[in-house]
Amino acid sequence: MNPAVITLILLLFAVVMFVWEKIPLALTSMIVCIALVLTGVIDAKTAFAGFVNSNVILFVAMFIVGGALFETGMANKIGGMVTKFAKTERQLIIAVMSITGLMSGVLSNTGTAAVLIPVVVGIAAKSGFARSRLLMPLVFAAAMGGNLSLIGAPGNLIAQSALQEMGLKFGFFEYALIGLPILIAGIVFYALFGQKFLPAATSGDAESTFSDKVDQSNVPAWKQYLSLIILAATLLGMIFEDQIGIPLYVTGAIGAILLVLTGVITEKQAYHSIDLKVIFLFGGTLALATALDKSGAGKMIADTTIGMLGSNASPFALMVVIFVIAAVLTNFMSNTATTALLVPISVSIAAAMGADPRAVLMATVIGGSVAYATPIGMPANTMVLSIGGYKFRDYVKAGGPLIIVATIVSLILLPIFFPFYP
Repeated sequence: MNPAVITLILLLFAVVMFVWEKIPLALTSMIVCIALVLTGVIDAKTAFAGFVNSNVILFVAMFIVGGALFETGMANKIGGMVTKFAKTERQLIIAVMSITGLMSGVLSNTGTAAVLIPVVVGIAAKSGFARSRLLMPLVFAAAMGGNLSLIGAPGNLIAQSALQEMGLKFGFFEYALIGLPILIAGIVFYALFGQKFLPAATSGDAESTFSDKVDQSNVPAWKQYLSLIILAATLLGMIFEDQIGIPLYVTGAIGAILLVLTGVITEKQAYHSIDLKVIFLFGGTLALATALDKSGAGKMIADTTIGMLGSNASPFALMVVIFVIAAVLTNFMSNTATTALLVPISVSIAAAMGADPRAVLMATVIGGSVAYATPIGMPANTMVLSIGGYKFRDYVKAGGPLIIVATIVSLILLPIFFPFYP
């Protein structure tokens, strides 16, 4: 059987099993990973490369850094400070989304989420509100904030590289013409209507990597402050990644190592803070993302859909289709993989139509960033899966309406700021 067909069948299987949830998500992910190897779609080395992916290393490191913030009680202390100003759940959601979104604009969106997750868990513990009601807005804001600048998300730079080959480019904050209104609309949506779509208190509020039942009353103050200093230093290292030449995941690993070496947390506490379910889910689904790319299945989906429009499609109709394809694919592949897959296709479409490639690529990148409806759409979604005690359907229920909001905002603003025929 054709590798692309096999990949599409396994994609369908993964979607059905993720929604049905009769077996754990991580196990479904591993079944697909192994099936891709057994059917010869990809080799074993490629299939398991996801487990040494830089994002997985970043996950492990930041679970430890975040876990230290919680183990020492510093997350709860920070949470207490925030809850002095934000008294209601709505105010907390607005505060969390605003801080996360703005930070994500100048940091990696994954790195921002990794840094803030333990802080938000501490806020939830201090305020008495369910963490499952705060963590999902956090990761959605991280995704939206990624479109505030050129460095907010990897997909932004992929599109920039393609443009540079044509002698064009996006300005550093040009993505924000679309990204900032989406972020504002998202915050307003959850402040006014979106709370009813968020999951209620779940089992994850009682059982997670960052357990709030740990006795932290006897933790020395120096451990609390050193955990915060190391977190801050790690964060600065991530902000100035290009200047210091050290990748995000290496900076995270240095922070994790320092926490154990200085005795802020023990080796056992470091291991305990790592959520293996997240690692297996993410590592396994990266194999599927790779297969969609290498087998041509992802391109087949894109080409077939675009081909249905015909050669005389209106620019707006084509923009809608490009945006929707990217939005659908990004929820089942990583947002980076989706953008990498669609950018060359979008460039070809722009050339064939005589359209402005900047406009076509902006629609692709923004569409590829709306990965809100599944736990595998972007790394941050996966990171909060266990901590928030979420089910697959929780992402669909809470993230689906946000995709609609982002799509409406995008389809209004894209033709204004980035017309296909300027």
